Parts: sequence; C-alpha cells; structure tokens
Amino acid sequence: MRYLPLTQSDRAAMLSVIGADSIDDLFIDVPEIARLDGPIQGLPLHASELAVERHMSALARKNLAAGDGPFFLGCGAYRHHVPASVDHLIQRGEFLTAYTPYQPEIAQGTLQMLFEFQTQVARLLGTDVANASMYDGSTACWEAIGMARRVTKRGKAILSSGLHPHYVSVAKTMAKFTGDQLVTGTPALSAETDIDDLIAAIDSDTSCVVVQYPDILGRIADLAPLAAACHAKKALLVAVVTEPVALGALKSPGEMDADIVVGEGQSIGVGLQFGGPYVGLFGCKEKYVRQMPGRLCGETLDADGRRGFVLTLSTREQHIRREKATSNICTNSGLCALAFSIHMTLLGEKGLRELAMVNHGAAAAAAERLEMVPGVELINTSFFNEFTLRLSEEARPIVRSLADAGILAGVSLGRLYPGEESLANGLVVAVTETTTAQDVAALADALEEALA
Repeated sequence: MRYLPLTQSDRAAMLSVIGADSIDDLFIDVPEIARLDGPIQGLPLHASELAVERHMSALARKNLAAGDGPFFLGCGAYRHHVPASVDHLIQRGEFLTAYTPYQPEIAQGTLQMLFEFQTQVARLLGTDVANASMYDGSTACWEAIGMARRVTKRGKAILSSGLHPHYVSVAKTMAKFTGDQLVTGTPALSAETDIDDLIAAIDSDTSCVVVQYPDILGRIADLAPLAAACHAKKALLVAVVTEPVALGALKSPGEMDADIVVGEGQSIGVGLQFGGPYVGLFGCKEKYVRQMPGRLCGETLDADGRRGFVLTLSTREQHIRREKATSNICTNSGLCALAFSIHMTLLGEKGLRELAMVNHGAAAAAAERLEMVPGVELINTSFFNEFTLRLSEEARPIVRSLADAGILAGVSLGRLYPGEESLANGLVVAVTETTTAQDVAALADALEEALA
C-alpha cells in the first residue's frame, strides 16, 4: 500500500507558499531531456517481488561487467584490484553502521580512522592538511573554486581545457547560484597542454586556475610555472587528480606549490560500482585551513593524558550558523574513505610506488603495441596509465562495435565532447595492473579489423 500522507489541498497550500504553480515547476532546473514523461520503459507496472527480481536479473545479465573481458575504460573511473581484506574489514559492524560522529567523544574509532585518512591524503597530495573526505572528485573540484573565492575575494575561475568535462559541468551548475565566472575551453587533440594559455589568461580578477594532473587526455605537465604565475597575480592554483595511483610515480601537486589539491579517491579501495559512491579528496596549504570545506579531525589528549581524537574544525552548516559555513556539504563519504585508508595501509608507500610503476609499465607497453595498428596514432609524449589515440575514423561507433564483441575499448572523446568534430576521432585508453597482455592483443586485433 502506498503511503501518501499529504492531501491534494496540502500540496496546493505548500506550492502557494513557495510560489510554484505545480510540482513540475520544482524540476525546471533538470534538463527536459533528462526528465521522465511517464513510467520507466521496460519495467513491469505491477508484479510480485519474485517476478521483479527475475526481471531485474535478466536486465543485469545484458551488462558487460568490467571483469567480463578486455577493459580499457578510464577518464576518472579506473579498474584496480582491491584486496579482499578491504571489503572484509569495512563490513565490521563498528565501521559499517557508523555514520558520522555527532558525539565525537564516543566515536573514537571512527575519528581515528578519519585522522589516519587525512594523514594519508595530505602526504599523497603533497599538502599541509587534508579534510575528512568529500562526496567525489567533481564536487570537491567545485568546493575548491568556492574556497578560492573566499580566500581571494574574487569571482573568476579559469578552468583548464584539460579538466574533465563532467567536472566542468558540475562547476557550471553550482556557479549559477554563486555568480562565479568560469572561463573554460575545449582540449586540442595534441601532445601539448594548455599551461602557457592558462598563464596568459590570469589577471587581477582571477580567483584561481584549475588544472587536471594528469589531464583528461592523460598528458602530464609541470605545474610549478603555473603556480608561480598564479601567485604573482595573487590567485590560487587548484590541481585536480582523478587517478591517485599516479601520485605513486609523479611529483605531487603540493610539491609544485599548488594551493589546493582535490581529487577522486575511487582508484584506491573503492570499486567502479556503476559510478558511485566514490570519495572526494581535498587538501590545501595550512594557511587556508579555516576556509576549507567539510570537517577536520584532530589528535589531542584527554583528561587522563591519553591519546584521543576530536573534530577540530567543522565549518559545515550542520555544525555552525549557515551564513558562517564554508560549505553546505553535509557529510563525508565515510565508508569509502575507510576503504581508501585500509587499501593505502595495506599498500604502504613502497607498495603504492610499485603499483604505480606496474601501471605505467603496462600502459607504455600497450601504447607501443596499439600504435603499430594501421590507422592509430598516439598523441601523448608523456602519460601515466592513460593515453589518447587518434583513429583514422570516428571513435564512437568503433567503441560501440567493439563493446558488442566483448571489448570495452576505452572512452571516445566524441562521447565526452559531443559536437566537437576536432575530437571525434579521439579515443582515451586506460591500462592498469588488471590489464593483461592478452587484453592488449585483443584490443589491437579488434582495432585493426575495425579500421581496415
């Protein structure tokens, strides 16, 4: 039986108060193409629980799972091996059921885990401090732009053309409500990054420059000159890392003087999971810590001199007055942060560096093999575990045809940048420790046949 406590008159009264003519008016910010105009097609309108389970299972069997064949998808979500012990430990009752430390003094285990997580993230990103996690990489990116506005009292953010377009989309959505001006662009299908263009665009109105490292095409740039240019104009440099395993091999953005470093932590401890839940990483220089969104766990001593943990800074609107809050983010990705922390602990610094080198070695071998295929050109001169190919034909239909053959060949730039003809032939390929030589050979053979 459906539980509908509100009557039609109740709804009419509520709509009248907020000035809306109908419930549909509450969804005008959702693009029309994304709105349903009726029941979801393909699902039974009424059936028993058993029948629904069977129907959903049949639909699920149509999916091609990451482990079902050669897998080369990336662009911000990566397939890595997660040790079974990670899933085992996060399902312990004291962790699985813990939500958020509203009474921190009795949540010492949760606070200690978050303290350890912050330490790991700060060392990984090369920052002085890190918070207790955020929703995901894209929202962390926006929070960094908002933080830069608070620090600099300026409202123009320059976004690198190499920043993931989904991150750009999230930032544009949020900027509608803050009035921030976002300067964006589209990447060129070439080996060069847009660092020089970013430096030239910085002016006295710029709050921050946002750059991805490695960028959406897998290219790697030295961020130190960009950081210096930002600081010369009293702007901040925000670095975005969508593949944290890369920092086991590359110099961290913090070491190159980035002011704020954010990222997506999914690669470490968290499976692909159809796009979420993921875990956002956020670190910054210590002098900006009071403008950092989310919350910060700290270490202290209790009345008996014993080590203890507390919520040191909680500048979110659930803890302080809304007008004083740095963000309206209302929780952190606690369980995913725990998975990240356990995986990082199992790896250790040496293990992370070894994992990074395995990734890079496998990617370099794959790039060399794929570049031998007629009609395939490697555009990168530098990359970690992800690189971009220029095909002699449009990439999107080729990706579809290879998926039908059981090979997830990568992400076509035509999908990420619809309508951009200059990128239509681009294919972003990711290779991790889960990719075998047989997978690469299968992809090379399939591309050769498709491009013949």
